[in-house]
Amino acid sequence: MAKDVIMPALGMTQETGTLLQWLKAPGEIVAQGEPLMEVETDKATVEIEAPASGILSKVTAQPGDVIPVGQRIAVILAPGETSADVTASTVISASAAPSMASASRAGSTSAPSTTITATPVATRMAAEHDLDLAQIRPQGGRVQKEDVLAYLATHKKSPANGRGRALASPKARRLAEARGLDLAVISGRGPEGAVLAADVLAALPSPGGTIAPEAERSGEGAGGKTTAVSRMWRVMAERVSQAWTTIPHFYLLREVNATRLVAWRDDAQKRVAEKITYTDLLVRLTAAALRQHSRVNASWKDGNIDLNPDINIGLAVAVEEGLVVPVIHRADELGVNQLAAQRAELVAKAQAGKLSLADLSGGTFTISNLGMYGVDAFNAIINPPQAAILAVSRIADRVVPLNGQPAVQPMLTLSLSCDHRVVDGARGAQFLQTLADLIENPMRLLD
Repeated sequence: MAKDVIMPALGMTQETGTLLQWLKAPGEIVAQGEPLMEVETDKATVEIEAPASGILSKVTAQPGDVIPVGQRIAVILAPGETSADVTASTVISASAAPSMASASRAGSTSAPSTTITATPVATRMAAEHDLDLAQIRPQGGRVQKEDVLAYLATHKKSPANGRGRALASPKARRLAEARGLDLAVISGRGPEGAVLAADVLAALPSPGGTIAPEAERSGEGAGGKTTAVSRMWRVMAERVSQAWTTIPHFYLLREVNATRLVAWRDDAQKRVAEKITYTDLLVRLTAAALRQHSRVNASWKDGNIDLNPDINIGLAVAVEEGLVVPVIHRADELGVNQLAAQRAELVAKAQAGKLSLADLSGGTFTISNLGMYGVDAFNAIINPPQAAILAVSRIADRVVPLNGQPAVQPMLTLSLSCDHRVVDGARGAQFLQTLADLIENPMRLLD
Protein backbone atom coordinates (compact mmCIF):
# COMPACT_ATOMS: atom_id res chain seq x y z
CA MET A 1 0.00 0.00 0.00
CA ALA A 2 1.26 3.50 -0.84
CA LYS A 3 2.63 5.61 2.00
CA ASP A 4 2.25 9.39 2.21
CA VAL A 5 5.33 11.52 2.79
CA ILE A 6 4.26 14.50 4.91
CA MET A 7 6.00 17.52 6.33
CA PRO A 8 6.79 16.22 9.82
CA ALA A 9 6.37 18.03 13.12
CA LEU A 10 9.82 18.17 14.68
CA GLY A 11 8.77 20.22 17.69
CA MET A 12 5.71 20.88 19.84
CA THR A 13 5.28 24.42 18.55
CA GLN A 14 6.29 23.89 14.93
CA GLU A 15 3.68 24.89 12.34
CA THR A 16 5.69 24.84 9.10
CA GLY A 17 8.93 23.45 7.72
CA THR A 18 11.13 24.52 4.81
CA LEU A 19 12.11 21.84 2.33
CA LEU A 20 15.80 22.36 1.57
CA GLN A 21 16.38 19.48 -0.81
CA TRP A 22 15.22 16.04 -1.89
CA LEU A 23 17.87 13.37 -1.39
CA LYS A 24 16.05 11.08 -3.83
CA ALA A 25 14.60 11.91 -7.24
CA PRO A 26 11.04 11.07 -8.35
CA GLY A 27 10.98 7.53 -9.72
CA GLU A 28 13.93 6.38 -7.61
CA ILE A 29 13.71 3.37 -5.34
CA VAL A 30 13.94 4.25 -1.64
CA ALA A 31 14.37 2.04 1.40
CA GLN A 32 12.56 2.57 4.69
CA GLY A 33 14.80 4.50 7.09
CA GLU A 34 16.99 5.86 4.29
CA PRO A 35 17.51 9.66 4.22
CA LEU A 36 14.83 11.06 1.92
CA MET A 37 14.86 14.85 2.30
CA GLU A 38 16.41 17.70 4.22
CA VAL A 39 14.08 19.98 6.18
CA GLU A 40 14.76 23.22 8.02
CA THR A 41 12.74 24.21 11.09
CA ASP A 42 13.13 27.13 13.46
CA LYS A 43 15.48 24.94 15.51
CA ALA A 44 17.67 23.00 13.11
CA THR A 45 18.28 21.45 9.71
CA VAL A 46 17.33 17.77 9.81
CA GLU A 47 17.47 14.81 7.46
CA ILE A 48 14.09 13.03 7.29
CA GLU A 49 14.04 9.30 6.71
CA ALA A 50 11.75 7.51 4.29
CA PRO A 51 8.64 6.18 6.09
CA ALA A 52 8.44 3.10 3.83
CA SER A 53 10.21 1.25 1.06
CA GLY A 54 9.15 1.69 -2.55
CA ILE A 55 9.29 4.23 -5.37
CA LEU A 56 9.18 7.97 -4.74
CA SER A 57 6.28 9.51 -6.67
CA LYS A 58 3.82 12.43 -6.81
CA VAL A 59 6.33 14.96 -5.48
CA THR A 60 4.50 18.27 -5.00
CA ALA A 61 7.04 20.31 -3.01
CA GLN A 62 10.18 21.91 -4.34
CA PRO A 63 13.33 23.07 -2.51
CA GLY A 64 12.68 26.37 -0.77
CA ASP A 65 8.95 25.74 -0.26
CA VAL A 66 7.56 26.54 3.21
CA ILE A 67 5.06 23.79 3.96
CA PRO A 68 2.50 23.42 6.78
CA VAL A 69 3.14 20.51 9.10
CA GLY A 70 1.07 17.46 8.13
CA GLN A 71 0.71 18.35 4.44
CA ARG A 72 1.43 15.56 1.96
CA ILE A 73 4.37 16.40 -0.30
CA ALA A 74 5.04 13.03 -1.94
CA VAL A 75 4.01 9.39 -2.02
CA ILE A 76 6.05 6.21 -1.80
CA LEU A 77 4.48 3.58 -4.06
CA ALA A 78 4.51 -0.07 -3.10
CA PRO A 79 5.62 -2.64 -5.72
CA GLY A 80 3.03 -2.90 -8.49
CA GLU A 81 1.26 0.36 -7.61
CA THR A 82 0.89 3.33 -9.92
CA SER A 83 0.11 7.00 -9.34
CA ALA A 84 -3.42 6.37 -10.64
CA ASP A 85 -3.96 3.76 -7.94
CA VAL A 86 -2.93 6.23 -5.27
CA THR A 87 -5.25 8.95 -6.57
CA ALA A 88 -8.21 6.59 -6.63
CA SER A 89 -7.60 5.25 -3.14
CA THR A 90 -7.18 8.78 -1.79
CA VAL A 91 -10.54 9.90 -3.20
CA ILE A 92 -12.31 6.86 -1.76
CA SER A 93 -10.80 7.22 1.70
CA ALA A 94 -11.47 10.95 1.83
CA SER A 95 -15.14 10.56 1.00
CA ALA A 96 -15.68 7.43 3.07
CA ALA A 97 -14.27 8.73 6.36
CA PRO A 98 -17.10 11.16 7.21
CA SER A 99 -19.83 8.68 6.33
CA MET A 100 -18.21 5.97 8.45
CA ALA A 101 -17.97 8.38 11.39
CA SER A 102 -21.64 9.38 10.92
CA ALA A 103 -22.73 5.77 10.85
CA SER A 104 -20.85 5.12 14.06
CA ARG A 105 -22.52 8.06 15.79
CA ALA A 106 -25.94 6.91 14.57
CA GLY A 107 -25.46 3.54 16.23
CA SER A 108 -24.81 1.49 13.08
CA THR A 109 -24.01 -2.18 13.70
CA SER A 110 -22.32 -2.69 10.32
CA ALA A 111 -18.92 -1.81 11.72
CA PRO A 112 -17.40 -2.46 15.14
CA SER A 113 -17.23 0.57 17.44
CA THR A 114 -13.80 1.94 18.27
CA THR A 115 -12.56 4.17 21.03
CA ILE A 116 -10.99 7.36 19.73
CA THR A 117 -7.83 8.31 21.62
CA ALA A 118 -5.77 11.40 20.97
CA THR A 119 -2.81 13.26 22.40
CA PRO A 120 -3.59 16.38 24.48
CA VAL A 121 -2.19 18.62 21.73
CA ALA A 122 -4.34 16.93 19.07
CA THR A 123 -7.40 17.18 21.32
CA ARG A 124 -6.89 20.93 21.83
CA MET A 125 -6.34 21.49 18.11
CA ALA A 126 -9.47 19.55 17.19
CA ALA A 127 -11.52 21.58 19.67
CA GLU A 128 -9.99 24.81 18.36
CA HIS A 129 -11.08 23.96 14.81
CA ASP A 130 -14.42 22.41 15.85
CA LEU A 131 -13.42 19.00 14.50
CA ASP A 132 -14.86 15.62 15.41
CA LEU A 133 -11.95 13.33 16.32
CA ALA A 134 -13.91 10.39 14.93
CA GLN A 135 -13.48 11.85 11.44
CA ILE A 136 -9.70 11.94 11.70
CA ARG A 137 -7.86 8.79 10.66
CA PRO A 138 -4.64 8.47 12.68
CA GLN A 139 -1.49 7.05 11.12
CA GLY A 140 -0.64 5.40 14.43
CA GLY A 141 -2.59 4.08 17.37
CA ARG A 142 -4.00 7.45 18.40
CA VAL A 143 -4.68 10.81 16.82
CA GLN A 144 -1.58 13.00 16.78
CA LYS A 145 -1.01 16.69 15.98
CA GLU A 146 0.15 15.66 12.49
CA ASP A 147 -3.11 13.79 11.85
CA VAL A 148 -5.20 16.87 12.72
CA LEU A 149 -3.10 19.08 10.46
CA ALA A 150 -3.29 16.54 7.64
CA TYR A 151 -7.08 16.48 8.00
CA LEU A 152 -7.25 20.28 7.89
CA ALA A 153 -5.10 20.25 4.76
CA THR A 154 -7.61 18.09 2.85
CA HIS A 155 -10.97 19.01 4.38
CA LYS A 156 -12.53 22.46 4.47
CA LYS A 157 -14.17 22.92 7.85
CA SER A 158 -17.32 25.06 8.00
CA PRO A 159 -17.51 27.59 10.84
CA ALA A 160 -19.26 26.24 13.91
CA ASN A 161 -22.76 27.43 14.71
CA GLY A 162 -22.64 29.88 11.81
CA ARG A 163 -20.38 32.19 13.76
CA GLY A 164 -17.93 32.55 10.90
CA ARG A 165 -14.92 31.80 13.12
CA ALA A 166 -11.64 32.31 11.27
CA LEU A 167 -9.56 29.18 10.71
CA ALA A 168 -6.33 29.55 12.71
CA SER A 169 -3.83 27.55 14.71
CA PRO A 170 -4.11 27.64 18.52
CA LYS A 171 -0.86 29.60 18.79
CA ALA A 172 -2.06 32.12 16.21
CA ARG A 173 -5.27 32.63 18.21
CA ARG A 174 -3.30 33.24 21.42
CA LEU A 175 -0.97 35.73 19.73
CA ALA A 176 -3.84 37.56 18.02
CA GLU A 177 -5.83 37.78 21.26
CA ALA A 178 -2.79 39.06 23.20
CA ARG A 179 -2.17 41.75 20.60
CA GLY A 180 -5.81 42.67 19.95
CA LEU A 181 -5.78 41.61 16.28
CA ASP A 182 -8.80 40.36 14.33
CA LEU A 183 -7.99 37.01 12.71
CA ALA A 184 -10.64 37.62 10.06
CA VAL A 185 -8.57 40.39 8.45
CA ILE A 186 -5.27 38.48 8.48
CA SER A 187 -4.29 36.53 5.38
CA GLY A 188 -3.34 32.98 6.36
CA ARG A 189 -0.74 30.77 4.71
CA GLY A 190 -1.72 27.53 6.38
CA PRO A 191 -3.96 24.71 5.12
CA GLU A 192 -7.18 26.11 3.60
CA GLY A 193 -5.95 29.61 4.38
CA ALA A 194 -5.58 28.95 8.10
CA VAL A 195 -3.81 31.75 9.96
CA LEU A 196 -0.47 30.67 11.44
CA ALA A 197 1.50 32.34 14.22
CA ALA A 198 3.92 33.76 11.64
CA ASP A 199 0.97 35.40 9.83
CA VAL A 200 -0.11 37.13 13.06
CA LEU A 201 3.41 38.42 13.70
CA ALA A 202 3.65 39.67 10.11
CA ALA A 203 0.41 41.60 10.62
CA LEU A 204 1.49 43.48 13.72
CA PRO A 205 0.46 47.15 13.58
CA SER A 206 2.94 49.69 12.28
CA PRO A 207 3.76 52.78 14.36
CA GLY A 208 0.88 54.57 12.61
CA GLY A 209 -1.58 52.08 14.05
CA THR A 210 -2.59 50.19 10.88
CA ILE A 211 -1.53 46.80 9.63
CA ALA A 212 1.52 47.42 7.49
CA PRO A 213 2.26 45.42 4.34
CA GLU A 214 5.59 43.58 4.40
CA ALA A 215 7.07 45.89 1.78
CA GLU A 216 6.33 48.93 3.94
CA ARG A 217 8.05 47.45 6.98
CA SER A 218 11.48 47.17 5.34
CA GLY A 219 13.99 49.68 4.06
CA GLU A 220 14.08 53.33 5.10
CA GLY A 221 11.50 54.54 7.59
CA ALA A 222 10.69 57.86 9.22
CA GLY A 223 12.91 57.01 12.17
CA GLY A 224 15.83 55.60 10.17
CA LYS A 225 16.79 52.35 8.53
CA THR A 226 14.91 49.13 9.28
CA THR A 227 17.10 46.06 9.70
CA ALA A 228 15.83 42.75 8.38
CA VAL A 229 16.09 39.87 10.83
CA SER A 230 16.73 36.19 10.26
CA ARG A 231 14.04 33.56 10.58
CA MET A 232 15.77 32.29 13.74
CA TRP A 233 15.69 35.76 15.29
CA ARG A 234 12.01 36.20 14.39
CA VAL A 235 11.13 32.85 15.98
CA MET A 236 13.20 33.73 19.04
CA ALA A 237 11.34 37.03 19.35
CA GLU A 238 8.01 35.22 19.12
CA ARG A 239 8.96 32.67 21.75
CA VAL A 240 10.33 35.07 24.33
CA SER A 241 7.25 37.28 23.82
CA GLN A 242 4.98 34.33 24.42
CA ALA A 243 6.99 33.17 27.43
CA TRP A 244 7.05 36.65 28.93
CA THR A 245 3.31 37.21 28.50
CA THR A 246 2.07 33.74 29.49
CA ILE A 247 4.44 32.54 32.23
CA PRO A 248 4.14 34.14 35.71
CA HIS A 249 7.82 34.84 36.39
CA PHE A 250 9.39 35.59 39.73
CA TYR A 251 13.08 35.95 40.57
CA LEU A 252 15.43 34.91 43.35
CA LEU A 253 18.93 36.40 43.63
CA ARG A 254 21.81 34.96 45.60
CA GLU A 255 25.41 36.16 46.00
CA VAL A 256 27.83 33.27 46.36
CA ASN A 257 31.47 33.09 47.39
CA ALA A 258 33.29 31.55 44.40
CA THR A 259 36.70 31.00 46.04
CA ARG A 260 36.51 27.21 45.94
CA LEU A 261 34.85 27.21 42.51
CA VAL A 262 37.84 29.13 41.13
CA ALA A 263 40.26 26.73 42.83
CA TRP A 264 38.35 23.72 41.48
CA ARG A 265 38.54 25.03 37.93
CA ASP A 266 42.27 25.77 38.21
CA ASP A 267 42.93 22.29 39.57
CA ALA A 268 40.75 20.55 36.97
CA GLN A 269 42.41 22.46 34.13
CA LYS A 270 45.86 21.21 35.16
CA ARG A 271 44.78 17.60 34.78
CA VAL A 272 43.07 17.63 31.35
CA ALA A 273 43.80 19.00 27.88
CA GLU A 274 40.16 19.95 27.27
CA LYS A 275 39.38 23.54 28.24
CA ILE A 276 37.38 23.64 31.45
CA THR A 277 35.02 26.60 31.89
CA TYR A 278 33.00 27.80 34.85
CA THR A 279 29.92 26.83 32.84
CA ASP A 280 31.08 23.20 32.84
CA LEU A 281 31.42 23.23 36.63
CA LEU A 282 28.09 25.00 37.09
CA VAL A 283 26.33 22.42 34.88
CA ARG A 284 27.77 19.68 37.10
CA LEU A 285 26.70 21.42 40.31
CA THR A 286 23.29 22.46 38.98
CA ALA A 287 22.55 18.89 37.88
CA ALA A 288 23.38 17.68 41.39
CA ALA A 289 21.08 20.31 42.91
CA LEU A 290 18.26 19.41 40.52
CA ARG A 291 18.53 15.79 41.63
CA GLN A 292 17.53 16.97 45.11
CA HIS A 293 14.81 19.38 43.92
CA SER A 294 12.79 17.63 41.22
CA ARG A 295 10.10 20.34 41.20
CA VAL A 296 12.58 22.79 39.64
CA ASN A 297 13.25 20.19 36.93
CA ALA A 298 9.56 20.04 35.99
CA SER A 299 7.11 21.54 33.47
CA TRP A 300 3.60 22.99 33.51
CA LYS A 301 1.53 20.95 31.04
CA ASP A 302 -2.23 20.85 30.50
CA GLY A 303 -2.94 22.18 33.99
CA ASN A 304 -0.64 19.70 35.71
CA ILE A 305 2.98 19.53 36.83
CA ASP A 306 5.13 17.04 34.91
CA LEU A 307 8.23 15.89 36.80
CA ASN A 308 10.91 15.17 34.23
CA PRO A 309 12.69 11.84 34.83
CA ASP A 310 15.97 13.01 33.26
CA ILE A 311 18.09 16.07 33.98
CA ASN A 312 18.83 17.65 30.59
CA ILE A 313 20.49 21.05 30.90
CA GLY A 314 20.30 23.54 28.05
CA LEU A 315 22.99 26.17 27.51
CA ALA A 316 21.98 29.50 26.00
CA VAL A 317 24.39 30.15 23.11
CA ALA A 318 24.43 33.39 21.12
CA VAL A 319 25.02 33.02 17.38
CA GLU A 320 24.87 35.56 14.56
CA GLU A 321 21.25 34.72 13.64
CA GLY A 322 19.89 34.75 17.19
CA LEU A 323 19.91 32.53 20.25
CA VAL A 324 19.95 28.73 20.41
CA VAL A 325 19.81 26.41 23.43
CA PRO A 326 21.61 23.12 22.78
CA VAL A 327 21.07 20.49 25.46
CA ILE A 328 23.43 18.30 27.48
CA HIS A 329 21.34 15.22 28.13
CA ARG A 330 21.50 13.41 31.48
CA ALA A 331 23.99 15.93 32.76
CA ASP A 332 23.82 14.45 36.26
CA GLU A 333 25.44 11.25 34.97
CA LEU A 334 28.48 12.98 33.41
CA GLY A 335 31.81 14.02 34.87
CA VAL A 336 33.39 17.44 34.39
CA ASN A 337 35.61 16.23 31.52
CA GLN A 338 32.63 14.76 29.67
CA LEU A 339 30.60 17.91 30.25
CA ALA A 340 33.43 20.07 28.91
CA ALA A 341 33.74 17.93 25.79
CA GLN A 342 30.00 18.00 25.12
CA ARG A 343 29.77 21.74 25.77
CA ALA A 344 32.64 22.46 23.37
CA GLU A 345 31.10 20.26 20.68
CA LEU A 346 27.64 21.81 21.03
CA VAL A 347 28.96 25.38 20.94
CA ALA A 348 31.04 24.62 17.83
CA LYS A 349 28.03 23.06 16.11
CA ALA A 350 25.84 26.01 17.11
CA GLN A 351 28.29 28.51 15.63
CA ALA A 352 28.53 26.46 12.45
CA GLY A 353 24.74 26.08 12.18
CA LYS A 354 25.05 22.29 12.41
CA LEU A 355 22.97 21.51 15.50
CA SER A 356 20.69 18.51 15.06
CA LEU A 357 17.15 18.14 16.36
CA ALA A 358 18.47 15.83 19.10
CA ASP A 359 20.94 18.53 20.18
CA LEU A 360 18.08 20.99 20.70
CA SER A 361 15.38 18.74 22.14
CA GLY A 362 14.46 17.50 25.58
CA GLY A 363 15.84 20.29 27.76
CA THR A 364 14.45 20.39 31.31
CA PHE A 365 16.42 23.34 32.73
CA THR A 366 18.53 26.12 31.19
CA ILE A 367 21.66 28.02 32.21
CA SER A 368 22.42 31.43 30.69
CA ASN A 369 25.94 32.67 31.49
CA LEU A 370 26.88 36.27 30.61
CA GLY A 371 29.84 36.43 32.94
CA MET A 372 32.29 36.47 30.03
CA TYR A 373 30.75 39.81 28.98
CA GLY A 374 31.40 41.45 32.34
CA VAL A 375 27.73 41.43 33.40
CA ASP A 376 27.30 41.80 37.18
CA ALA A 377 23.70 40.50 37.35
CA PHE A 378 20.64 39.94 35.15
CA ASN A 379 17.30 38.15 35.05
CA ALA A 380 16.58 35.66 32.25
CA ILE A 381 13.29 34.76 30.56
CA ILE A 382 12.17 31.17 31.11
CA ASN A 383 12.60 28.77 28.19
CA PRO A 384 9.21 26.97 27.96
CA PRO A 385 8.09 24.37 28.78
CA GLN A 386 10.76 24.43 31.47
CA ALA A 387 9.94 25.76 34.93
CA ALA A 388 13.15 27.68 35.64
CA ILE A 389 16.32 29.21 34.19
CA LEU A 390 19.55 30.16 35.98
CA ALA A 391 21.24 33.44 35.05
CA VAL A 392 24.97 33.52 35.85
CA SER A 393 27.02 36.72 36.09
CA ARG A 394 30.79 37.30 36.20
CA ILE A 395 33.01 36.40 39.12
CA ALA A 396 34.28 39.68 40.56
CA ASP A 397 36.30 40.64 43.63
CA ARG A 398 34.21 42.35 46.28
CA VAL A 399 34.70 43.38 49.88
CA VAL A 400 32.60 41.07 52.05
CA PRO A 401 32.61 40.11 55.74
CA LEU A 402 34.76 37.06 56.45
CA ASN A 403 35.07 35.79 60.02
CA GLY A 404 33.81 39.15 61.22
CA GLN A 405 36.38 41.13 59.24
CA PRO A 406 36.21 42.85 55.82
CA ALA A 407 37.93 40.78 53.13
CA VAL A 408 38.23 40.79 49.34
CA GLN A 409 36.66 37.65 47.91
CA PRO A 410 35.66 36.46 44.41
CA MET A 411 31.87 36.70 44.40
CA LEU A 412 29.27 35.39 41.95
CA THR A 413 25.66 36.56 41.63
CA LEU A 414 23.05 33.98 40.61
CA SER A 415 19.50 34.81 39.52
CA LEU A 416 16.89 32.07 39.34
CA SER A 417 13.78 32.81 37.23
CA CYS A 418 10.87 30.56 38.20
CA ASP A 419 7.46 29.70 36.76
CA HIS A 420 5.17 30.32 39.74
CA ARG A 421 2.72 27.70 38.45
CA VAL A 422 5.34 25.02 39.13
CA VAL A 423 7.81 26.45 41.64
CA ASP A 424 6.81 28.59 44.60
CA GLY A 425 9.18 30.91 46.47
CA ALA A 426 10.12 28.37 49.13
CA ARG A 427 10.97 25.61 46.66
CA GLY A 428 12.98 27.98 44.50
CA ALA A 429 14.87 29.29 47.53
CA GLN A 430 15.65 25.75 48.72
CA PHE A 431 17.07 24.84 45.31
CA LEU A 432 19.16 28.02 45.21
CA GLN A 433 20.42 27.31 48.75
CA THR A 434 21.54 23.82 47.73
CA LEU A 435 23.28 25.17 44.62
CA ALA A 436 25.00 27.95 46.58
CA ASP A 437 26.24 25.43 49.15
CA LEU A 438 27.67 23.26 46.38
CA ILE A 439 29.42 26.21 44.74
CA GLU A 440 30.95 27.31 48.03
CA ASN A 441 31.95 23.74 48.89
CA PRO A 442 32.14 21.52 45.77
CA MET A 443 33.45 18.62 47.92
CA ARG A 444 29.82 18.13 48.96
CA LEU A 445 29.40 16.31 45.64
CA LEU A 446 31.17 13.41 47.32
CA ASP A 447 28.61 13.22 50.17
